[in-house]
Amino acid sequence: MSAQNQHSPHVILRVVSKILIPLIALFALYVHFHGDYGPGGGFQAGVIFASAIILYALIFGLDEAKRAVPPSWVRICMSLGVLVYGGTGVATWMLGGQFLNFTVFAPESTHASGQHWGIFAVELGVLFAVTGAMVAIFYAFGSRVPELRDEDW
Repeated sequence: MSAQNQHSPHVILRVVSKILIPLIALFALYVHFHGDYGPGGGFQAGVIFASAIILYALIFGLDEAKRAVPPSWVRICMSLGVLVYGGTGVATWMLGGQFLNFTVFAPESTHASGQHWGIFAVELGVLFAVTGAMVAIFYAFGSRVPELRDEDW
């Protein structure tokens, strides 16, 4: 840690956020995995996970956040989310079912395990897509340089 960071008035924010960010990410995973059994799912988990990255950017700076989570990774995350979601539907077609009819994943099951795995895959795609989209929106707005003149102050 540099001497400037040691004497920063934001040391408490930095320390607390280093504790909170992993817990926020863990809570996002809990919301995602619990989405089959109660409130939650891919969208909510994606927004929560993105909030961890956004908190990191707010505390440590946008440039540091872009080094930790590069914009190229954000684009890959969004694309992967759409690919997983759509690929799940295409997989159901390839197995002879209708688009997003998940029973074809486990047709012999009496416990609807095909539905479980299909919904899990779709929600995983939503998680990736929403996380990537929210972070991309934040990066876009955060990277914008306002046009202020001296008279505006």
